Amino acid sequence: MRESDIYLDHAATTPVDARVLEVMLPFFSERFGNPSSIYTIGQDARAGLDWARGTLAELLGCQSRELLFTSGATESNNLAIKGVAWWHRFNAPERGNHLVVSAIEHHAVLHAAESLVAHGFEISFVQPDADGLIQPNAVGAALRPDTCLVSIMYANNEIGTIQPIREIAALAHSRGITVHTDAVQAAGALPLNVDELGVDLLSLSAHKFYGPKGVGLLYVRRRTPLEWQQHGGGQESARRGGTENVPSIVGMAAALALATDEMGERTRRLQQLRDKLTEGILERVPDARLNGHPTERLPNNVNLSFEGVEGETLLLNLDMLGIAASSGSACSTGSTEPSHVLTAIGLSPDTARGSLRLTLGKDTTDAEIKRTIDAVTETVMRVQSLAESET
Repeated sequence: MRESDIYLDHAATTPVDARVLEVMLPFFSERFGNPSSIYTIGQDARAGLDWARGTLAELLGCQSRELLFTSGATESNNLAIKGVAWWHRFNAPERGNHLVVSAIEHHAVLHAAESLVAHGFEISFVQPDADGLIQPNAVGAALRPDTCLVSIMYANNEIGTIQPIREIAALAHSRGITVHTDAVQAAGALPLNVDELGVDLLSLSAHKFYGPKGVGLLYVRRRTPLEWQQHGGGQESARRGGTENVPSIVGMAAALALATDEMGERTRRLQQLRDKLTEGILERVPDARLNGHPTERLPNNVNLSFEGVEGETLLLNLDMLGIAASSGSACSTGSTEPSHVLTAIGLSPDTARGSLRLTLGKDTTDAEIKRTIDAVTETVMRVQSLAESET
């Protein structure tokens, strides 16, 4: 990044905190051993792995043996969804043919669930309300006698809406149904105690909270029915084969510990900057709208839609002004599809294509917010004017 650039896409990824990198570095060099080896260098690596597992367990309020290290949230989500489904298919087929997920999940959940349809499983997609909330009664209405899993994300990655996970979990558990939550965007911003949330499975990815890429975890409550998917040398108590990525796992633990310790101050500051950014743009851009719940949302998330503006055009113009952001649109093979999240909350495809997601980070400054308000306002007004002149 250039020194003058402003990075406002922290929902996509975050830089590794310097303090986290410092903790990781020894495990690339003098503590490089394979943690499965019995000699001293291997046991040095094992000690780091055990420290990370114990630290993360304490942060999540669970037992160390209930944590499984993965390559990231995509693997964690796939293991949770497919693992529960296939366990029931093999062990209790009368109670395992149906899954309930929200229609606004990340594609790592949606596509994992959809892949099961070809094998005879049935999926119910629960629609959100206009603010992006998944109402517990809507989940309840989707449950069936053969439902084996409910998967609802803790906080939405596009619009930032925080879901009533505790209520949804209690409802599902009253019917004996396993509950999974993708908590990727919530980490560092919301409490993650698994007992308070009431979930059986929870997915995290380190690079969303200033840890390294390529590492995540899946919390698996004891006795949760799960068919393990990756077999090999017996690592992770034979639940996931493959030599553990010790440097990154240690980095994930250090990053979550820092994020949890600093969460209160980060949240207060980010909420103030978020609200200033939102209000500044809404006041200056006619017909702009905020997407997602106005208050029950992540402290760093601003998702806006603008009429007569293509999201990709907006992003390219902002990039030229040194501002990195993202759109609710997903590009694929030469065509731009509107965000499934924004259309699910009632936006037209054209309006959804004109969306902008700005996600702040722990180092975002007041000066950067002021500059972003000016840049977004100037860019949107210019693009709208050009569009009008061409019609």
